[in-house]
Amino acid sequence: MTGQPVYAVAVCAGAAAWLLVAGERGVRRARLLFAGAGAGAEEPPEPWAWRRWWPVLRLRREWLCLAVGGLIAVLGASVLPLLAGGAAVPLVRRRLAGRERGRARDRRAEAVIALCGAVAGELRAGWQPGQALRFAAGSTGALGAEEAAVLAAARFGGDVPEALRRAAREDGADGLAGMAACWQVAADSGAGLAAGLDRLEAALRERRDQRERLRAQLTGAWATVGLLAVLPVVGLAMGWAMGADPLRVLLHTPAGAGCLVVGGLLEAAGLWWAGRIVRAGEES
Repeated sequence: MTGQPVYAVAVCAGAAAWLLVAGERGVRRARLLFAGAGAGAEEPPEPWAWRRWWPVLRLRREWLCLAVGGLIAVLGASVLPLLAGGAAVPLVRRRLAGRERGRARDRRAEAVIALCGAVAGELRAGWQPGQALRFAAGSTGALGAEEAAVLAAARFGGDVPEALRRAAREDGADGLAGMAACWQVAADSGAGLAAGLDRLEAALRERRDQRERLRAQLTGAWATVGLLAVLPVVGLAMGWAMGADPLRVLLHTPAGAGCLVVGGLLEAAGLWWAGRIVRAGEES
């Protein structure tokens, strides 16, 4: 009877997570319903397919913390793991958002490299600088939110270097500042813009390759951090294999609760410190 409240709370948490994940479908249906008479009737729903739900599930991966916490709460007959899983959701969301920003930054840097090469190629083909920039920008997407301003400056004789410097303020687009410098030098002294962009592209590629080599060298360090993260799970599994009940000890005895709090704090501090060391190596 003592475990019934825990089961009820776990079921409610699972239902809440499912509603948060599946709520996107209800919003989409409402938009179609109120889009207007000219939108046409809604198509009949397709059979269940992972390809339809995977984008939503991928955006809500942090809610797996709540599901895992509910499972451990059921196994340990305690609501504490469920609360810990709920507290971990914003932390995991922040971590996933940081990783997504890093991937977007890398894509933007790659687009800037492609833009430099494309503009240099168009200049050698006989296009004027403004025309070459307008033609190459649409195929690379390197200018981001400032694309309209940069293209307007290139089309109507505006200050293209200043527009490029504003575009370089966005995350991952710092290479555009070098492009602005090349453009300024070519406009002031008549130097070849294509040659300057070639050198800039080579420098940006070298910096990218150096960053990739450093990440490859730090793969072992990140693997060590991951091993540190799973060590408590391995310890619990060994306890079960030896016939003990570690969850009961940790969640239902004063000594176990103290060990759980101290161990959790030490684990969090160790992960934070190891991650900080590895990230400092990446940024160096």
